[in-house]
Amino acid sequence: MGNIVVGITTGLTWCFCTAAGSLFSSCCGNDKASSIPPSAVSGRRRSVLLLIISIALAFIFQYAVAPALQPDGRAPNLPVVGGYLVEAWASGCVHDDAILRERCSGNAGVYRIAGATSLFFILAALAALCKPTANREAWPAKYVLYLFLVAGTVFIPNDPLFYPVFMNIGRAGAIIFIFFQQVILIDLAYNLNESWVEKADKAETENGQNAGRKWLGAILAVCAFIFALSFVIIVLLFVYFSGCRSNEAFISITLVMSIIMTAAQLSGEESSLLTSAIIVAYATYLCLTAVSKNPNGECNPKLGEEDILGIVLGVGFTVVSLAWAGWSFTAEGKINGASSDSGSNEDSLVDDRHDGGTEDKGVKGVVTNHSYGTNGDEESGGRAPHNGTSGGPSRISWRLNVVLALVSCWFAMSLTGWGAIEAGGNAANPDVGNVSMWMIISSQWLAMSLYLWTLVAPRLFPDRDFS
Repeated sequence: MGNIVVGITTGLTWCFCTAAGSLFSSCCGNDKASSIPPSAVSGRRRSVLLLIISIALAFIFQYAVAPALQPDGRAPNLPVVGGYLVEAWASGCVHDDAILRERCSGNAGVYRIAGATSLFFILAALAALCKPTANREAWPAKYVLYLFLVAGTVFIPNDPLFYPVFMNIGRAGAIIFIFFQQVILIDLAYNLNESWVEKADKAETENGQNAGRKWLGAILAVCAFIFALSFVIIVLLFVYFSGCRSNEAFISITLVMSIIMTAAQLSGEESSLLTSAIIVAYATYLCLTAVSKNPNGECNPKLGEEDILGIVLGVGFTVVSLAWAGWSFTAEGKINGASSDSGSNEDSLVDDRHDGGTEDKGVKGVVTNHSYGTNGDEESGGRAPHNGTSGGPSRISWRLNVVLALVSCWFAMSLTGWGAIEAGGNAANPDVGNVSMWMIISSQWLAMSLYLWTLVAPRLFPDRDFS
């Protein structure tokens, strides 16, 4: 019996070690020859893994390390460095209330992680700009250096590097990322819509007329659910967050713009109903975030409470963005943007999921033409080798790192309420609450305006190509 147990244990241990080694090898990757040109998203999955690690570290710093570094915590008992760490993490947190000081220190812990992560990706972008293959090289060393960088931030005082310098940098970066996140959501909506329409067409072809209605019905059902949920949330915002002109104006503008965007989409052939539904839901989320940051307690019943829902939604959007950046078929095409000067098909990803086809597909009935990417080799982008000339992916591989630096700013703001510190029904820093509120709602207005413009521009200027 003992031999059987030993045999089973040994087998399970071998399987575990083999799986762990395979996972580590996949995450760290193997360096390729410099003669193989990188794609725009070389090393993206290793980068996404590092960003996921950074989010986990941010939670640890905010909810474990910061409380331990309070005067009544465990850190003062540490020899030599205990007193210094308590003072460093308390600098800039000029609050009389102990709860506010702890929350301020927790926010600074998040800024440490996000600042280190942003710096890492900015340096990675500069390295990729100088050497395009840098994105896929030396990942084990990069992970180690990143962890050393994070450890170094523990000893840096909050003031002024994290408060207020990085806090304001993070706000600006998060605002920029909100616009890019709109592109991500639209891309995901198009992908989902395209997939279900293709399944409907396939069912019609194989099983006869009306066989694909279930897939088209699924699209309509998802749209109906998203619109209904958004409408319910807007009604609840009117019920619980009214009482001052600013909140009422924010909620009313969100409702009116949502109706206008949906009507504009339904009256033409641009975009898809699913895309409009997702943008409406995203705009509603931004409205909820903005009114919950209002420092006026008369119209903000959530003032003084930790915004658990906001944190969950913010982290959720971050995870969606990371999944898109790491595994989306079309991520490379979006990161490339309009900078592929050559304009050739070789510089844009093509769909090889169906019969190796290489032409763009026009989706019937639900969305307009949309190009999709490949799920080929990450490093080569599923393309024939590129010669690295200007405008090719080997010259713009640094952009992925810039996007991930913006993601770092976004998750920092999501976990810290955009820098607002609230307790007891009153905002400790009313100016901070007002700043974050207006930054969020302004980004919402601009995001909705940009989406509305993509719907009406082809009609106003029919002679121009907006594809």
